Amino acid sequence: MTETLQPPAIRRATAADAGALASFAARTFADAFGADNRPDDLAAHLAASYGPEVQAREIADPGAVTLLAEIGGALAGYAQVRRGKAPPCVKGPAPVELQRFYVDRPWHGRGVAGHLMDAARAAAAELGGSTFWLGVWERNPRAIAFYARCGFRDLGSWHFFVGSDRQTDRVMVANLGD
Repeated sequence: MTETLQPPAIRRATAADAGALASFAARTFADAFGADNRPDDLAAHLAASYGPEVQAREIADPGAVTLLAEIGGALAGYAQVRRGKAPPCVKGPAPVELQRFYVDRPWHGRGVAGHLMDAARAAAAELGGSTFWLGVWERNPRAIAFYARCGFRDLGSWHFFVGSDRQTDRVMVANLGD
């Protein structure tokens, strides 16, 4: 594994970041899942989830934190953490969701994800969380293995829609005190 020469700069997104984040988020989602989804479903999901207006609302949400990982001033990854209702299999106190977590392919295996996860954990604690949970597509073994290395354990499943395609996500949970 090759490490980054220096850790990424990680900061909270601001309203001014909404457009760049929308483009980056749509591209990284399509890179990760485009080959495994029908083009019309992928297009519908990207339009509903990653427009500049959607990102602006999420950045402004007081119950959420959007983190940007930058290297040399360019986006290398991002994470979105939010308070909200957890699926029934998440039983721990004060659940906070890792809603999105993406690192651009050129930075895979170079340490960016570990630094971003540390910042996401801190943001979840800042939001009052004790239980940190996420949903990850059951057909994404690389991400599942990464989350397991970060202390998340598989507790169950739920459904996630990409357009009209109902998919199964594994629900993974970690204690923030760990």
